[in-house]
Amino acid sequence: MTIFVDADACPVKQEIFSLARQYNVESVFVSSYSHFSHDQPMKWIYVDAEKEAVDLYIVNHAKAGDVVVTQDVGLASMLVHRNIYVVSPRGNVYAEEEMGHRLYVRYLHAKQRRQGVYAKGMKRFSAEERQAFRKCFEKILSKLAGK
Repeated sequence: MTIFVDADACPVKQEIFSLARQYNVESVFVSSYSHFSHDQPMKWIYVDAEKEAVDLYIVNHAKAGDVVVTQDVGLASMLVHRNIYVVSPRGNVYAEEEMGHRLYVRYLHAKQRRQGVYAKGMKRFSAEERQAFRKCFEKILSKLAGK
């Protein structure tokens, strides 16, 4: 099992790295070159800064039984049907049954933006959401490790 992280804007990198080490699972943080960092002890894969380069790397390398952390609904939709566990940084586990609805909502929001209607941005990432992610992520790793 490998953990792949869509790391460009991921607010829970340290939690992922810590839990991956605790469960002795390889974690791979995938980011574009424009987010390059020297000060991180994690394993990093850097890809081109093209719009979907990180997503394409993860889609091409993740396999059944792996875990992916992303807030990208489009990426999640390409993975869940392949028996890959997908969780958001806010602790939401993506399920195959709900992907049609999530993609439709994403489409409606994009359509509104093209018409000049902009909704409020995402709310600020809270300590409670960080804790919810940690709890959810640890539950997934524990289940997969058989503990």
